[in-house]
Amino acid sequence: MAAARTWSRRGLVALLLLAMIFPSLLSPSDATSTYLRRRQMQPSSQPSGLYGEATRPFTQTWNQNGEKCPDNTIPIRRTKEEDVMRATSLTTFGKKTHDMSSHPHSHLAGVTSGHYYGVAYATGDANYYGTKVTINVWQPTIATSGDFSLSQLWISAGSYDNKDLNTIETGWQVYPAMYGDDKTRLFIYWTRDAYNETGCYNLACSGFIQTNPQFVIGGSISPVSTYGDTQYEYDYLVWKDPAGGNWWLQVQGNNVGYWPSSIFTLLQTGVADSVEWGGEVNSPQITTPMGSGHFPEEGFGKATYSRAIQVVDSSNNLKPPNGVGLIAPLPSCYNVMTGSSSTTSWGTYIYYGGPGCPQNSQIEVM
Repeated sequence: MAAARTWSRRGLVALLLLAMIFPSLLSPSDATSTYLRRRQMQPSSQPSGLYGEATRPFTQTWNQNGEKCPDNTIPIRRTKEEDVMRATSLTTFGKKTHDMSSHPHSHLAGVTSGHYYGVAYATGDANYYGTKVTINVWQPTIATSGDFSLSQLWISAGSYDNKDLNTIETGWQVYPAMYGDDKTRLFIYWTRDAYNETGCYNLACSGFIQTNPQFVIGGSISPVSTYGDTQYEYDYLVWKDPAGGNWWLQVQGNNVGYWPSSIFTLLQTGVADSVEWGGEVNSPQITTPMGSGHFPEEGFGKATYSRAIQVVDSSNNLKPPNGVGLIAPLPSCYNVMTGSSSTTSWGTYIYYGGPGCPQNSQIEVM
């Protein structure tokens, strides 16, 4: 009689992590294998008309001492057992969930979901082929376990309510329940069904194809901005490659990788119908700060900003958005304001953020 195979708790977690993070290695399909052989290493072209480029290199903690990966490899943030144990379940590890998430352009972006926004969205166009933004980086203090605070861009098509929402998201976030610390980290996210079954953060599932070994997706960013002092900012550009249809990510002028068009539905056959930029917190108690933790009225050096905002048109040109709308359901806790400059590299910009609201304070809902 064959001996029964037993697994320790640690071993099971390791096996499940392997299956979750590298599913194609455990159960490869012909489609996956064919795609990997045909993977795209560079976009066919890049949008023209980029302005407001930041000048300093993108710096992460891992490579500040000169570390780098061997040829033909990429750095991957190590996933530890305790990372998985912090998740509510193995199936939700590295994921947003539909009932716990919302989208800034959704009716759920109000005061009942625990998600609060200081966001701007483009108006005046029906279709968007990408967007570019420069965001300054902060390290907000997370007030309650499970909360997060982030600054990002959203590219989306479809409806949250109809559960066919396709999104591409990137920026920086502080999320101790995800990463086990309070560091500010580069992140990405995608879904094609409004955060129901598909998509994930970073490289926690099949989807994003990283081609650049200089970046750790999910890795910490250092240094960060200081109130009233030096501001550190980085460019984010996402666009649909006109030739292949894949959605490319560029950070600080460097191509990082892409989301294959095949992982989407609406963003595969078409383009985005909405783009947004700004801040989000998940804080049911409304106590975690957004961005720097200061209101937008304080301005440069004190508030969080997204500047040099542009959208990509059907000719693969970057241009300022025709118009900008604002979303701030709790302006007394987190707010947003917009402006524009035709004489500087700031172009269209927003300031946003706030400290949250003290317990039992009177909250004005917009």
